[in-house]
Amino acid sequence: MGLFRRRTVISLLMVTFLAGFAANTQQLEQAPGQDEPFTLKLGVDEVSLTFHVSDKHGSSIDNLSQNQFLLTDQGKLQQRISAFHFYRDLPVRVGFIIDASDSMENELEVNEYIAKLYAEKMLRKGIDRAFVMGFGTDIQITQEWTDRPESIIAGIHTVPSRDYGTSGTAIFDSLYKACRDRWSSDRDNVTGNFIVLFTDGVDNASHARIDDVIDRCQRSRTAIYIFTNQWNLRGSSEGRKTLEALTSQSGGRIFLNPNSEQIEKDVQIMDNDQRTQYLLDFAPSKLRRDGSFHHIGLRCKLSNANVQARTGYYAVSREN
Repeated sequence: MGLFRRRTVISLLMVTFLAGFAANTQQLEQAPGQDEPFTLKLGVDEVSLTFHVSDKHGSSIDNLSQNQFLLTDQGKLQQRISAFHFYRDLPVRVGFIIDASDSMENELEVNEYIAKLYAEKMLRKGIDRAFVMGFGTDIQITQEWTDRPESIIAGIHTVPSRDYGTSGTAIFDSLYKACRDRWSSDRDNVTGNFIVLFTDGVDNASHARIDDVIDRCQRSRTAIYIFTNQWNLRGSSEGRKTLEALTSQSGGRIFLNPNSEQIEKDVQIMDNDQRTQYLLDFAPSKLRRDGSFHHIGLRCKLSNANVQARTGYYAVSREN
């Protein structure tokens, strides 16, 4: 074999080897590992459900298997589960959304305390991110996404000093825009997405409807948590119904905060909910995207296990 021919063969072998090595390296980089965010890829007619499982003491129950759960959709047992994952120590993406209307003026101090407590005690620099939004009839971002607690606190302090338009409260509009826009950059990655909403639940100025809001929150897998005093939830007021619907249908919670010690415990529960999660994707049988609300039932077979999950989803088109 001549020298030129040998060099050509060697060059071809090197090109083939390097191409194969590059392909394998690319595969390894794209494969989700334990320390990498899982990229969510859903089929056309699939529903993604994130949830948290705890025992009667509030401690997380980890590493459960798919066969330890029963899932129903409109009361019918679901068998077509396409993915099941458990995640520990997830990064969080949290929005502090503050009602700056006149009816919430007396609550601003305690709301600032709760947001500051979470930012200083729970948020991890370089890993987690948060933003601050204030609203009345208009909506303003007072702090863009950041991992700096001091910037979040400054954004919270800025809320009362802004002009939010005419007198009124647009809770649904603020939540809709937050869930539509704020989580758009990494919506395909599994993170602990949640909103800490400070409001009394009385909406008198929104264009969006509550079912629009819930659908948007569910698409971005964003749970809503609400801290409020018991006084705001007495009776069967529209405000109470609104808050209960927002939290239950998004997979969040309502915390009644009688004192600072209980607030600290509630903040820890909220953080634990979001950092330790299961993700389940399923294809509902004979799903018709007609805008109807589908009630989900998710039960763990373990005794004394509490499942924190949204109560359903809207079967709407995924075009937008």
